[in-house]
Amino acid sequence: MHPLFLEMKMTEMTSKERVQAALDFRQPDRIPVYTHSYWPRFIESWRRERGLPPGANIYDHYPMDVGRVVPDETPFPSKREVLRETDEYRVIRNSWGAVQQVHRGKAWLSPPRTLEVVLQEKGQIDQLEFESPFLDSRFPERAPIEDLKREKYVHIKTGGPYLRTSNLRGPRQWLVDLMQDVEFSRELAMKVTDHITSVGLEAVRRYELHDTSVWFYDDMGTNQGPFFPPKTFRRVFLPCYRRMCAAYREAGVSKIGLHCDGNIEPLLDMLVDAGIDILNPVEPKAGMDVVRLRKRYGKKLAFSGGLDNAFILPRGDRDEIRDHVTHVLESGQEGGLIIGTHSIGPDISIGTYDYLQDLILKLGRYPLVLG
Repeated sequence: MHPLFLEMKMTEMTSKERVQAALDFRQPDRIPVYTHSYWPRFIESWRRERGLPPGANIYDHYPMDVGRVVPDETPFPSKREVLRETDEYRVIRNSWGAVQQVHRGKAWLSPPRTLEVVLQEKGQIDQLEFESPFLDSRFPERAPIEDLKREKYVHIKTGGPYLRTSNLRGPRQWLVDLMQDVEFSRELAMKVTDHITSVGLEAVRRYELHDTSVWFYDDMGTNQGPFFPPKTFRRVFLPCYRRMCAAYREAGVSKIGLHCDGNIEPLLDMLVDAGIDILNPVEPKAGMDVVRLRKRYGKKLAFSGGLDNAFILPRGDRDEIRDHVTHVLESGQEGGLIIGTHSIGPDISIGTYDYLQDLILKLGRYPLVLG
């Protein structure tokens, strides 16, 4: 465990208290920290440099105030099966009903290739019958979740209507549908929305997480902008987001977050209007500057992320990193910030990441002194 992190942990706020204060735009003891994920190759390098065994957990070493629970929201969990195998790959049917060719090697070298989707024709939509959202098999065992809740601020992760619906039609065809047939697209997206919302609500109930948050993971953007025009979001997905947010509010959930890569600034006003409270990961490489967005949204929107994992951290220049961290911390002067990155990959050195964490712990204590 990081020495400075260990020293602080003995006397200060719990992670849950810290994150809740930040999301309520109050000043916690320090800025909460959340790294979305680590690439396997970064973890391998970290273990090797530290001389640690294969099972060493990187999340126990670095400050990490946020954890998550991930229920199985797929529509057909009982239909997972291996259809055939060779020495090089397996052909499977996944729990979204898609037939995929999966390379036997490391996944990042060869992503799955989809051979067939479950909804090949629009007219089949009335035949889609999803398995119950309340199956016990969808939900992780409670005991490990209770342990996690004692250590971190825990949110429920579910998908969102854009990305999850693409699994039923295939990403390319789904984009074509959105451009050519708004009524069909809205009907299908809403069907998926109702299902994943039911799964999420059941997870909230089972793990008693009403006082934390639910985050929708719904990547809708490239570095240049959303995958589709704002009018498409307004006509197809805004009703879905409103329905999801309203359902969680009615159930008593405190906060609602959105994880979305890329530049979705053209959609933000609508997302905030729908009920989104937290935005993650706020990627600088996509032009999403957290300080500028704070000025635009004030206390209407909290941010999780803000650090650049694409250019600044891989370069490893200490002065540049310090200036960057200081800039991002400016957005958290009055709370409203969980600082972190999207993912940490092998292009970022262990030494650079250690330096980053040291900076955050030293500079991110309230009252912030950033001059």
